[in-house]
Amino acid sequence: METTIKNSRLSLKTGDITEQTTDAIVNAANRQLVLGGGVAGAIRMKGGDSIQKACARKSPIEAGQAVITAAGNLKTKHVIHAVGPRAGEGDEDSKLRSATLNALAVADENKLKSITFPAISTGIFGFPMDKCAEIMLAAVIEYLNGQTELENVVFCLYDGESFEVFRAKLEQLI
Repeated sequence: METTIKNSRLSLKTGDITEQTTDAIVNAANRQLVLGGGVAGAIRMKGGDSIQKACARKSPIEAGQAVITAAGNLKTKHVIHAVGPRAGEGDEDSKLRSATLNALAVADENKLKSITFPAISTGIFGFPMDKCAEIMLAAVIEYLNGQTELENVVFCLYDGESFEVFRAKLEQLI
């Protein structure tokens, strides 16, 4: 699914985020920026240890923040590490919105034209997929309606079920 927001394209797809060729992919990171399991583990496995070494120099960061590193052996050029909330820690909606907006801002600050997001915090952090879709998509639409040089924002969802949740939320929002 694809739509245009002001001068940018917003699209949804299923697949493996580590195979994306946008200028950056977003890692659903933890505060210590340790590339352990889930999306982060896949990034380390395919991208190599250089990403973890770069993360070690930039950690720790707080929930809602984002930092950028090179992408090692991945097809993309950069990884933006955005820390989402853990379910139950408090103020989760605000933290997820901030993580999304800060990842977009980091992309703009680095003059990137395209970025791919996963469904941040929905893995081991336990955040509900439908709430994630609502918050992240609304934040991206808000950001793209402002001043940005981003031309393409992609959500790469791991499976068809996640894709359908995001598709339904995007249709509601546009």
